[in-house]
Amino acid sequence: MDATEVDLTAPFGNGTLPNPVTTASGCAGYGRELAKFLPLTELGSITTKTIMPYPRAGRPTPRMAETPSGMLNSIGLQGSGIEHFVEQELPWLAERGVRVLVSVAGERVEEFAETAQALRGRPGVVGIEANISCPNVANRGLVFACNPATSYDVIAAIREVSDPGLPLYAKLTPDVTSITEIAAACVRAGADGLSMINTLLGMAIDTTTLRPSLAAGELGDGTGGLSGPAIRPVAVRCVYQVHAAMRAGVMPMVPILGMGGIRTGLDALEFVLAGASGVAVGTTVFNDPSAPLRVLGELRQALAERGFAALTDAIGYVHHQGVQT
Repeated sequence: MDATEVDLTAPFGNGTLPNPVTTASGCAGYGRELAKFLPLTELGSITTKTIMPYPRAGRPTPRMAETPSGMLNSIGLQGSGIEHFVEQELPWLAERGVRVLVSVAGERVEEFAETAQALRGRPGVVGIEANISCPNVANRGLVFACNPATSYDVIAAIREVSDPGLPLYAKLTPDVTSITEIAAACVRAGADGLSMINTLLGMAIDTTTLRPSLAAGELGDGTGGLSGPAIRPVAVRCVYQVHAAMRAGVMPMVPILGMGGIRTGLDALEFVLAGASGVAVGTTVFNDPSAPLRVLGELRQALAERGFAALTDAIGYVHHQGVQT
């Protein structure tokens, strides 16, 4: 069929977006940088870097290291805080008609809620992504998504103070025993969707300096988040498992935003077939800033070539076919 005839309308929270492609948090700043390379309004949305209630310096350098088919980063949630974002960055995006999914975080449950509350009634915001799973903070105890109870507490606190009509997504880590258990807790707490997955905790050692490739010391332990194509099979597995749990009635059916090593439209299609309603393009943006729009076009073509008249027809399709034995 003609690719231009494919309906790319994507489920998002309790509503829809014009298409399923967004950016992954942390890979396009607040959006201005990416606007130099592509019209942001042509994406379903953009996802901001994670924002906290206050400015944060992040972790010491070096913060990034290449790995086979991937990248390690330990930025440590550096940012200018929610006040700067709502006063300087968000108006710029809203004036241009950009649909913004705002990533928020905090060191305590109350800080997540405080940041989310500051977004009430702000133009341009189409949703909140609660980053409860950042792997490169100094205190691993801040990774709320490693525990169903703490995951529930954060999502419930955000849901209580945020705009009830604004979709809330929980961003999950694969570094857990059962990601479906964490996902179910988030949905029970009021999450309207799930972002899967965040980076995996990893480490690289420089065999010349005989030290960790990423900064270690008082504010760093040499670990960081592994992203890129190396983690895509893990991410697809997580999406598949959680969507399967939804189909089995373990938890209510909510949209999944899939991410992890997406470079092409076929990569994106993998996530959709596994059960994702949307996809986020991240690490590849560093070497190809136009990648999100290219992936969108390639995904449209891939759907057409396989006879899917609409994106929604392909979501979770592999579950209907069964697993080869």
